[in-house]
Amino acid sequence: MASECQVMSNTQVILKDYVTGFPKESDMELRTSTTSLKLPQGSTGVLVKNLYLSCDPYMRGRMTKRETASYVDTFHPGSPITGFGVARVLESGDPKFEQGDFIWGITGWEEYSLITATQSLFKIHQDPSIPLSYYTGILGMPGITAFAGLYEICSPKKGETVYVSAASGAVGQLVGQFAKLMGCYVVGSAGSKEKVDLLKNTFGFDEAFNYKEESNLDAALKRCFPEGIDIYYENVGGKMLDAVLLNMRSRGRIAVCGMISQYNLEKPEGVHNLTSLIAKEVRMQGFVAFSYYHLYGKFLEMVLPHIKEGKVTYVEDMVEGLESAPSALVGLFAGRNVGKQVVVSQE
Repeated sequence: MASECQVMSNTQVILKDYVTGFPKESDMELRTSTTSLKLPQGSTGVLVKNLYLSCDPYMRGRMTKRETASYVDTFHPGSPITGFGVARVLESGDPKFEQGDFIWGITGWEEYSLITATQSLFKIHQDPSIPLSYYTGILGMPGITAFAGLYEICSPKKGETVYVSAASGAVGQLVGQFAKLMGCYVVGSAGSKEKVDLLKNTFGFDEAFNYKEESNLDAALKRCFPEGIDIYYENVGGKMLDAVLLNMRSRGRIAVCGMISQYNLEKPEGVHNLTSLIAKEVRMQGFVAFSYYHLYGKFLEMVLPHIKEGKVTYVEDMVEGLESAPSALVGLFAGRNVGKQVVVSQE
């Protein structure tokens, strides 16, 4: 194939400049270049055709120029955005991958990518009953994030109370279902009636509420958890975190996965109730998925049977084409997505 189609046009999503405040579609642009469908001589990378691209909240931080190092690099203005995705290998210089393999990991927001950091790629052992797009979500980074935060950090026990914010998103919907499988009482919050109904009727949460309709978050949590919260899976931050801190039970656990309410603020909100951690001996821990990749095999052993048996449901919000990618990414921060936001590059 490479010898017959050596050069192809390659549509890319480019970040035009660093972003402050709320990101806009105009911060990105489509550009068409050309690319060789043959690996450079001596390359140990893989040349791939991108199939599904993942929109994730952490990407907002990569759009801002930072003075201090973070766990993930910032984007480079003028270059294609990068993120998690699913792709098919066209040619490989890495012995772990062969032509025709499907992989997930970090790739470019473009039709074709040359991936040189192959150590972060996972080979997909395809099962016809499992959609490939699931490897952007439940079987990819969001899945291992939900697994690590709940099981490894919070260690849920049967009968405990669990609260999940941003519960209808890529990670939250899984945390709630995993906690239910452990026999926990689970409550989630989301930003619309449609999402609240999804939490209760599709994902099996015991209770859910629309945070936008609550004038007093502390009162809302006390209504849902009259005896307090054992485990909080944190995706929001700000006022929500402050309210949760007042409602934690003794020796509760908080897994800090994200704080989406803060990502677009030039001056982040302060947290005022941290003293609640002391007397109740609450443990609050931040984490990143990369630190738990060594547990990926263990995670698959747990989750794949649940998917096939229908014990875990996963909802995706798909848009078609790279031209839809900027709107899809920006929409995350306005809560437009229902479920895991995925861009279908090519099927």
